[in-house]
Amino acid sequence: MHIEYIYATLLLYKAGKEINEENLKRVLEAAGIEVDEIRVKSLVAAVKNIDIGKVLEQTMATPVPAVTAAPATTTQAPVEEKKEEKREEKEESKELSEEALAEGFASLFG
Repeated sequence: MHIEYIYATLLLYKAGKEINEENLKRVLEAAGIEVDEIRVKSLVAAVKNIDIGKVLEQTMATPVPAVTAAPATTTQAPVEEKKEEKREEKEESKELSEEALAEGFASLFG
């Protein structure tokens, strides 16, 4: 997920502006970010059905667990396996849900 799109959405929300494709593009372009039309459309469609204020409230009420580093491993996954993981990550990043947005919001405050 591209967090800058979430930040732009939050900025629009906080400013009391409508979260639509045009406004989201303007914020991203003003920040010098190359706009991905598909991401913009997906995000705008996803947040139409989400009460951002409620998600933020829930995020602020949820304690953020401490993050610990995973131990380093000495073996590497084969190149093909890494390529498959990257493809899966790209597919997952295209899907936006309330849970993903909540995680993005949590990163702002954690």
